[in-house]
Amino acid sequence: MRALGIILAGGNNHRMKELSQKRAISAMPVAGSYRSIDFVLSNMSNSHIQRVAVLTQYNSRSLNSHLSSSKWWDFGRKQGGLYVFTPTVTADNSSWYRGTADSIYQNLDFLKNSHEPYVVIASGDGVYKMDYNKLLEYHIEKKADITVVYKEFPEGSNLERFGTIVLNEDSRIEEFDEKPIIATSNLVSCGIYVIRRRQLIEMIEKSALEERYDFVKDILIRYRSLKRIYGYKLEEYWRNIATVDDYFSTNMDFLKEDIRDYFFRQYPDVYSKVDDLPPAKYNIGANVRNSLVSSGSIINGTVEDSIVFKKVFIGNNCYIKNSIILNDVYIGDNTHIENCIVESRDTIRANSYYKGDDGIKIVVEKNDRFIL
Repeated sequence: MRALGIILAGGNNHRMKELSQKRAISAMPVAGSYRSIDFVLSNMSNSHIQRVAVLTQYNSRSLNSHLSSSKWWDFGRKQGGLYVFTPTVTADNSSWYRGTADSIYQNLDFLKNSHEPYVVIASGDGVYKMDYNKLLEYHIEKKADITVVYKEFPEGSNLERFGTIVLNEDSRIEEFDEKPIIATSNLVSCGIYVIRRRQLIEMIEKSALEERYDFVKDILIRYRSLKRIYGYKLEEYWRNIATVDDYFSTNMDFLKEDIRDYFFRQYPDVYSKVDDLPPAKYNIGANVRNSLVSSGSIINGTVEDSIVFKKVFIGNNCYIKNSIILNDVYIGDNTHIENCIVESRDTIRANSYYKGDDGIKIVVEKNDRFIL
């Protein structure tokens, strides 16, 4: 094994609104049967990276439960393993993670006790497939200090929530602008990096001494002129789910045949924790068109252009269109839901009407059932 993995899964932002109030963004359900973090975990496993640390913090109960066994991603080996690290109070430190670099610093023993020469760092909120071995080979070929994976976006895209980069002819990064008001480049950092393990330890320790806590601002941007930092272009599908609109559109992408074929039928596979549930049941009167319906669900009404997650009950004469129904939702009879995301474990009363007229509406019915 030439590399170990670090997955940054502790962050949170308010752009996910109610959806991130009860769970970490890395635990967000995706494509009917997956969590966001499943994609990067599967990439690690498929790239034969067997020693992986997941750094969690915000609302991590649901995420930690999902990661309770490493067998789903085939990390349960004598060599390697899946490690879940949360902020820990010690004699020297009592702080939560103050940034991405600080989260690595607080778990620096994991790096120091490892023997792999390289580290692949990735965020837990990306939906994509990637062979990290090709990235590592590119990194070695370029003799880079750090390699940053980037995606080229169409001209005119709104890039204010991303980090953008400018490359020279040799793909070396000359400029790195984090969350620009006006982007001067359409090359977006995907939050995936390769760096030599010993160099990462050195840079993280130096940042901690200077009370610098952010990996992008205090390492990538600060060292861009001093270190050989290169860009590696990701040609295939990549989406980030850090906003409600992006989360909705990413899920809706799975209604496209080519996207479903890419993720579900083409090697390598995407793995997830498997629930022991029966197949979806379609009762008399059910009418489902261009939708994904997950296991354990019972459909009685009409579902169009929607994603229905696990253990959902949809009553008689219901009409669900262009919506996402998250796990374990009960929808009473004669209910109309359109352009909405219905939160997990909601109980929607009969004869209800929800429609997002000015964008996507998040439906949260207050009840005593705990959200997962």
